[in-house]
Amino acid sequence: MYDQAARLPGDTSDLIHLELGRPHADTPLPIKQATIDALLAGDVHYSDMRGIPALRRALAAKLREDNALDVTEDDVLVTSGLTHASFAAFFSLIDEGDEVILLAPFYPQHVGKIELAGGKPVIVDLDRDHGFSIDASAIEAAITPRTKAIVLVNPANPTGRVYSRAELEALADVAIRHDLVVISDEVYEAIVYDAARHISLASLPGMRERTITMLAFTKSYAMDGWRLGFMTAPPEVMPALLKITANDVTHVNTFIQAGALAAVTGPRAMLQTLVDEDRAKRDLVVESLNGMRGVTCRAPEGTIYAFADIRATGLSAQHCAERLLVEARVVVEAGSFYGAAGEGHLRVCFGSDSKARIAEAMTRMKRFFDALA
Repeated sequence: MYDQAARLPGDTSDLIHLELGRPHADTPLPIKQATIDALLAGDVHYSDMRGIPALRRALAAKLREDNALDVTEDDVLVTSGLTHASFAAFFSLIDEGDEVILLAPFYPQHVGKIELAGGKPVIVDLDRDHGFSIDASAIEAAITPRTKAIVLVNPANPTGRVYSRAELEALADVAIRHDLVVISDEVYEAIVYDAARHISLASLPGMRERTITMLAFTKSYAMDGWRLGFMTAPPEVMPALLKITANDVTHVNTFIQAGALAAVTGPRAMLQTLVDEDRAKRDLVVESLNGMRGVTCRAPEGTIYAFADIRATGLSAQHCAERLLVEARVVVEAGSFYGAAGEGHLRVCFGSDSKARIAEAMTRMKRFFDALA
């Protein structure tokens, strides 16, 4: 939809972009200042291929405290965003013909990386009737002798789900019984609302040794353009991960790692301010969507996305998104972009613009839906 919006003729300055999963907020000043200071201090040369030691120590401490993961700095690898982390994970684990289970609606970039590594994505639908919950029996039914791994995104893009302990325990039980690896994308770990609580899968019994956990500063600290992420994996997997990352980027930019260190060791208030802003925009969007004809929307428990159900309108997701682009000048993503399980839904990113612009987008969308025959 971003590409379609870019190809529209004429002046497109009036478009309101709610399709891209990017934070609207600026990176907090202490993070930028730490990076500037490191640059001016001459931290401009090669550094440790795994990430600067001070940052890895801080990340290990964060993972122990926040994620209940028993790790040391040697278990942490700094990456060029979570995209880079997932690339390394798939290429280090997947051999030609291996099958990898994706839970749908899924994050599309994971499909491409599995295929690039020679693997075959196997799509298993989440339980739509129960709020896109994990269906462990459906996962188990899809396992074959070629199944190598399961990909988990928690909190989930595009649905906004934060999976319960019971759901994660059911998935873990399947992985353990079938000796599978779980590649866990937890980029939205800090963006949770209300009573929701993010649980790292690797913290569950028996999962530390079979889970690759991937995280990033991208969403939590509004650092999407910085391309900074990190991952932790069982010790026996780390050499393979390093073989990939050392040969594709050598190591992450040296001086921006000082900014990451400032983020992870800085006051929690810096992070909480950003999450509070997202919560306020979430509330605005969910209330507005539920006031539109033919639209319903569960309040997302986490992430920066609302996954609006438009099935009552009779429109397909893609057709609806295209009409909203042309008729309402609002850009949203069709749920079908995230697999067939997302059909009948629109993904609305409430983190990507100011509250005032989002309010205007909701007004335009209401006018569109209320006018449908």
